[in-house]
Amino acid sequence: MNRKTFLITALLGTLTLTVAQESSTNRLIKFEGDYTGDVRNGPYTFRGTDADPVQATVSNLKITGTSAVLAAPSGTPMPQAQGKRTADFSGKVVVARGRLTAQGPGLTYSEASGSGVLKGPANMVFAPAKQGDDPVNVTAGSMSFDVDTNISVSQGNVKLVNGRQTANSDKLVFDEKKELAVLTGKAVNMVRQPAKKGENVLNITGTEARALTAEDKKLLLVTGKVKLVNGSITTTGDRLYFDDKKSIAYIVGSPAISRDSKNGTEVRGGTLEQRTDINRVRQLASGFKIPADQFKQQGER
Repeated sequence: MNRKTFLITALLGTLTLTVAQESSTNRLIKFEGDYTGDVRNGPYTFRGTDADPVQATVSNLKITGTSAVLAAPSGTPMPQAQGKRTADFSGKVVVARGRLTAQGPGLTYSEASGSGVLKGPANMVFAPAKQGDDPVNVTAGSMSFDVDTNISVSQGNVKLVNGRQTANSDKLVFDEKKELAVLTGKAVNMVRQPAKKGENVLNITGTEARALTAEDKKLLLVTGKVKLVNGSITTTGDRLYFDDKKSIAYIVGSPAISRDSKNGTEVRGGTLEQRTDINRVRQLASGFKIPADQFKQQGER
């Protein structure tokens, strides 16, 4: 190994160590107020009330609860346990980060993983950027919050409501930075209420749905045995891209097929365009390129 290679390797090693140290520091939980317990070995118990709860902070995540217990791994003194401790919150637990607020009956936070798991029944609200726009409301059996990525994961009987759209799934990954909801499960079901008089309720199913929830976007990408039911029209395919503001869907398949049970017509092809506001379906001979990149989560390739 020459000197230049050695210096680059050393710098990369230093950079990796620095990033790891910063990540570890960001995961440390800090409590406000006094505690009871063995100072050296712990655990430390913090007590509050609903009106004056225990307060703690991890990076940009704020956690409150009626009581909390901070503990070290067995055999490790508390002063040497930083980065390995766990904190258990109980009572009325509230998690807040930016525009996100979640509530549940209990939460366990691990400094080692940088994740806090909120017990269910849990509910979460992601407030809109502008007053008057649609919030994202989520209920689930449990929710976890990652302090490194600003991503939350909800699991178990997940229900998401965003304006006229309602979705049910087994799992939801919500990217707060991109305002992107990724729903997965054996069957993801989405219902979109009419935007105006004369439109039908839309029912969309697939195995994965990705929804951009910001008011200026309202876009949806559904994959895996896709089916769109719009009144008497049922359209199936492999992928579906829906622009909620324009009331237009593009369905791609091999082939995509649309049948109207009312008049007995059928349209099929590699790409179908469906205007859900006027109940019209046509084949696009030129195809349609789904803008899939905008539906990727942080760090996803």
